[in-house]
Amino acid sequence: MPRKAAQASLADMDAAPGGAAAVDRALSLLGCFQAGEAALTLAELAGRSQLYKSTALRLLASLEHAQLVARTADGRYALGAGIARLHAVYIASFSLQPLVMPVLQQLVAKTKESAAFHVRQGDQRLCLYRVDSPQVLRDPTRAGDLLPLERGAGGRVLMAFGGADERAYDKIRREGFCAASGDRTPDLAGISAPVFGAAGELVGAVTLTMPTPRYRPDVQQPPVLAAARQLTLALGGSAA
Repeated sequence: MPRKAAQASLADMDAAPGGAAAVDRALSLLGCFQAGEAALTLAELAGRSQLYKSTALRLLASLEHAQLVARTADGRYALGAGIARLHAVYIASFSLQPLVMPVLQQLVAKTKESAAFHVRQGDQRLCLYRVDSPQVLRDPTRAGDLLPLERGAGGRVLMAFGGADERAYDKIRREGFCAASGDRTPDLAGISAPVFGAAGELVGAVTLTMPTPRYRPDVQQPPVLAAARQLTLALGGSAA
């Protein structure tokens, strides 16, 4: 039988109404990190959160599994890569969402296929925004998913216009888009075009995906290029 804490933890004293106590306590551990602190010991985390060490250890195991914390070589705990991913989504969402989502919605309305906006995140690409096709058979990708950078039309566009010097990307740079079938997944095809900012920097890629039987690049490519051009102009870029 679990022992009752002699003193309530910080999470217990500020619990979310109708929430889950374990989640409140786990989040309180994340709140223990302060600016300038690379890592904290189990004792420091338990002390700051006013949790038993055994409780903190179990919660940290779950946070580590979710990549929200990571163990350092000396056994301490640091914030994990999952925090960086969420931060990237959070920051990008504020500046781009009002511009990107209406364009994706228009693209889906015109093509009846799924549209997404991808950004590069390290050696992967992040599906930052997504509007699903109204058709039952469609690409199952969701906003927030991490996808390969070197496979799929969206990834290849980010590589081609993001500094990759391989000659394999010359055709994409020359034509200004990538159309590929079965590149990332055998049953899916995609068409993608780059979006640029005011300084000519690559901001992301607009990508249309569909099951391979509905892949018609001659018909689907122009709306994708138009959507990318519309976003580039909205961001102050040149679509020449």
